[in-house]
Amino acid sequence: MHTLYDSDTYSVTHMLANAVAADVPHDTLKEGEQVLIVPRLARHGFEIVDKRSGKEVYLDGSWAELFQQHISAWQQKTPTQEEVEDTLEQYAELAQNPVLIH
Repeated sequence: MHTLYDSDTYSVTHMLANAVAADVPHDTLKEGEQVLIVPRLARHGFEIVDKRSGKEVYLDGSWAELFQQHISAWQQKTPTQEEVEDTLEQYAELAQNPVLIH
């Protein structure tokens, strides 16, 4: 999980799919050795939090790919904060989930 952007209005976090430990008998592993497998449907995504409304949206699949294109374009040409916030506002319109602290 990596915070990519954080302002008074929005927060953007890149959520990475984590590898999970395989169920391998411990007696077959050498000391200190671990076995990890990657989930079959490892999917990365982006969480955008609209701090004004207290809602968040999670982008995965084609939405995440589209958002990744914005990020790649921003890496080529550094945008102004206003340009970033305008783009995030468009995505934040999809936000339906209230932000909960647990």
